[in-house]
Amino acid sequence: REQKCVKCKEAQPVVVIRAGDAFCRDCFKAFYVHKFRAMLGKNRLIFPGEKVLLAWSGGPSSSSMVWQVLEGLSQDSAKRLRFVAGVIFVDEGAACGQSLEERSKTLAEVKPILQATGFPWHVVALEEVFSLPPSVLWCSAQEPVGSEGAYKAAVDSFLQQQHVLGAGSGPGPTQGEEQPPQPPLDPQNLARPPAPAQTEALSQLFCSVRTLTAKEELLQTLRTHLILHMARAHGYSKVMTGDSCTRLAIKLMTNLALGRGAFLAWDTGFSDERHGDVVVVRPMRDHTLKEVAFYNRLFSVPSVFTPAVDTKAPEKASIHRLMEAFILRLQTQFPSTVSTVYRTSEKLVKGPRDGPAAGDSGPRCLLCMCALDVDAADSATAFGAQTSSHLSQMQSPIPLTETRTPPGPCCSPGVGWAQRCGQGACRREDPQTCIEEQLCYSCRVNMKDLGLGLAGDPGLSD
Repeated sequence: REQKCVKCKEAQPVVVIRAGDAFCRDCFKAFYVHKFRAMLGKNRLIFPGEKVLLAWSGGPSSSSMVWQVLEGLSQDSAKRLRFVAGVIFVDEGAACGQSLEERSKTLAEVKPILQATGFPWHVVALEEVFSLPPSVLWCSAQEPVGSEGAYKAAVDSFLQQQHVLGAGSGPGPTQGEEQPPQPPLDPQNLARPPAPAQTEALSQLFCSVRTLTAKEELLQTLRTHLILHMARAHGYSKVMTGDSCTRLAIKLMTNLALGRGAFLAWDTGFSDERHGDVVVVRPMRDHTLKEVAFYNRLFSVPSVFTPAVDTKAPEKASIHRLMEAFILRLQTQFPSTVSTVYRTSEKLVKGPRDGPAAGDSGPRCLLCMCALDVDAADSATAFGAQTSSHLSQMQSPIPLTETRTPPGPCCSPGVGWAQRCGQGACRREDPQTCIEEQLCYSCRVNMKDLGLGLAGDPGLSD
């Protein structure tokens, strides 16, 4: 009761973030907002006037992110954000086994919150991944990242334009005129009921997955492709996600267990440029879940609970759940666990080794769009792994002398199965095996847990 706020040394504290770090209401808000603005200002990837799509799931972290952007673009903000924002919500009810009534009830709670933001908003169903064009699997040409001088020049040019517009519109510029104009709401971007055939296909796909680990990875992949397609279709060059510090620490350890160690810098860093023309940024990566929960509680940030595929799942149901329980249990005993893992992720460098996985060119995984972490030059190792997999799946073994024949250039990883020569080993490979060759190690492991074979399902093959 005698403790005072560590910032102002006067007011009564209302929240304790860490041991000894007690903040009053106003100081905690200033501390929280500063961390969000500092993350954006330190990296300087979002230029003035750029269109940014906010990926909102309804959860606490993404809701807090949307709230921070909303306040940063308001007239009363001291250091206003200068980009143009939009919000997208992906309805994943079909993947979680929800009925149409339950999904409609969730959308009824989502739409008023989206309308209250005043941003252009888009509600899409996860079933629309079946309608995506094949171009979502192509990595578009990446624009060069601007230097610090280019960012400062863009800011000065933006401020000069706003000053000219304010001077010509009246006796003096007002605060609201410095904010970039927001495009009007488009009625065509509102939620549309998914086709029953697509809903059935998506439900069948997720029901065929044998493990919850593969199901969560598949859901994340489909969601990412859908959000990126919507960003490209509406002219957004950046996508903001609400990954918090705690969530990224769990994700780092989970991806290590899933064999994605070569891509940790992309999966957990501030920016993810693997998709080329659209960059994914994570401005909430300095906030812990505890800070997010206190902020949402103190300042009444609205959120919507939406069941996920791992809702009510036991601790050992998947690698994601097991690692989450492990990290959070350690955090309760050792309060520096999450920060230690998070600081380790900050030191990771993109392109950790020489070869195809380190550069932007070369073959990429069809699912996660990362560079293939299989060294095509090491033909003996790659061919040996493929041969052992073929032998374990074939009913009648092939001659030993034939298995030792190395594959030709047409059979090397990175060449699509539709473009192969159809000779020798190519005739023995089915479409599923050929598609697996276009996947990274982690995606290959997850693909084995799909109950539906790719060769027997034309929709999955496409």
